[in-house]
Amino acid sequence: MTAHPTPRTVPTVGVEEEFLLVDRRTRLPVACGPRVLAAAAAVLDDQVQPEIFQVQVETSSRPALRLKELADDLARLRAVLVAAAADAGCLLVSGGTPVLVGPEPALLTDNPRYHLVAARYPAAAADNAGALCGCHVHLGSFERGLALALGNRLRPWLPVFQALTVNSPFDHGRDSGFASWRDVRWSRWPTVGAAPLVDERGYERRADALVARGTLLDRRMIYWYSRPSEHLPTLEVRVADANADLGTVVLLAGLLRGLGAVLLDEARAGMPPPAVPHGRLSAAHRRAAMTGPVGEGIDPFTGWPVPMPDLVDRLLERAAPGLAAAGDLAAVEAGLDRLRRLGSGADRQRRSLRRRGRPEDVVDDLARLTASVHPSG
Repeated sequence: MTAHPTPRTVPTVGVEEEFLLVDRRTRLPVACGPRVLAAAAAVLDDQVQPEIFQVQVETSSRPALRLKELADDLARLRAVLVAAAADAGCLLVSGGTPVLVGPEPALLTDNPRYHLVAARYPAAAADNAGALCGCHVHLGSFERGLALALGNRLRPWLPVFQALTVNSPFDHGRDSGFASWRDVRWSRWPTVGAAPLVDERGYERRADALVARGTLLDRRMIYWYSRPSEHLPTLEVRVADANADLGTVVLLAGLLRGLGAVLLDEARAGMPPPAVPHGRLSAAHRRAAMTGPVGEGIDPFTGWPVPMPDLVDRLLERAAPGLAAAGDLAAVEAGLDRLRRLGSGADRQRRSLRRRGRPEDVVDDLARLTASVHPSG
């Protein structure tokens, strides 16, 4: 590996996970979110929140300096939700999209903002097929200008993170042909995609214009793959599918934090971010959503096809100084080796379907893996 200086500081890392709730018998999404939330909130307080649909719930970890601390917090959050779901007669499932969807209309969470969102964007929020679940990583804390500077430098690397975390190959029980069908569905919402190359003043102008023109209801609807959080002093990375495998979630957080530490030093030193064209980034993201961490990806820096495993190796090399500074290098290397051996979440789902040819089995396997706090394999 090429030698790079050790970063001076390592940011904290936190994770938001969105989950589906499914019926034990039909394996279809079921609107038991209010009951699950009421039970879980008695234990988790503000670490559990509703989502736009009643078939979903969301958790937020505490900011962590060590990956073990983060993993323990995420495992605790999942355990409480699994138990609350069981008491409500449903299953907790972590996947980017519902494997199966019935004909019933989606039930919105009773919140004025969610009703406004659904009325403004009916094509995106019409049914439970739109109950998309992501895994969002927060790096911080720092002021908005530095968060944007970090986001500008992360942009070319995010397609590789997306490829590592694909976990939504099915649409209405059928293989979509994509490893992340969530990314395709998610793109129906305004502003979803690679973030523009923008400084703080440019961000403020662009955000104000999006709201003033009516493209967005408010700034919370800026859905770029990386964005400064509107309620936390963090950069929020929103490119990953929700993953049933807790090891994949911890790998994502550790690798992002390691790369972030390296790029933060470069931002503070005034080094210019790479001016990668937006169209090239979009093509790289679409290829990542289609293939996952195998097959051929697109190098955003050049636009040329490159085997995805080579892009993963480049990412690890770039992040290595930050991973070493955080004490995470060995854990992330082991996590990548494990992912290569077991395959992505999309690979696992497809194997589940091949075993017996029943999409219900895919849901059952996802539920079991979601409930497991000890990564298998």
